[in-house]
Amino acid sequence: MSKIENDQAEKTDKAEIDALTAEFFGAFDNRDGRTPDVAVIRRLVLPEGVIVVTGPQFRVYSVEAFIEPRQRLLTEGRLVEFSEWETSERTEIAGDIASRFGTYRKSGFLDGAPYEGEGSKSFQFVRTPEGWRIAAFAWYDQP
Repeated sequence: MSKIENDQAEKTDKAEIDALTAEFFGAFDNRDGRTPDVAVIRRLVLPEGVIVVTGPQFRVYSVEAFIEPRQRLLTEGRLVEFSEWETSERTEIAGDIASRFGTYRKSGFLDGAPYEGEGSKSFQFVRTPEGWRIAAFAWYDQP
């Protein structure tokens, strides 16, 4: 592959990873009466994917263990007008693997009170026969 072809392939890969990441963050959006699509995480993350929160309390989740409480929180009225979005990112792609480190913010109302936060997320992506998927992600919420 020529340098030009390689650069173009990398731009296409980056665009696909950007779209996948945006879909991930969008899965939790329940602003303006939207129904959050937390179940889409099952398509975005490999079934055996590893999900870790490091702070303020360390916990490791399976995909299903991650989805279930967030689905309830976002659809049963406790957390409303919620969204989270990426504020910066750095993505490195090497063939069929990629790593993305970024920062994010989140905002909504939890139990009627304003709820805001920010933190860092790290994603590991792999190219599958179906396209790019998340193999693992970890995040840290600033206290």
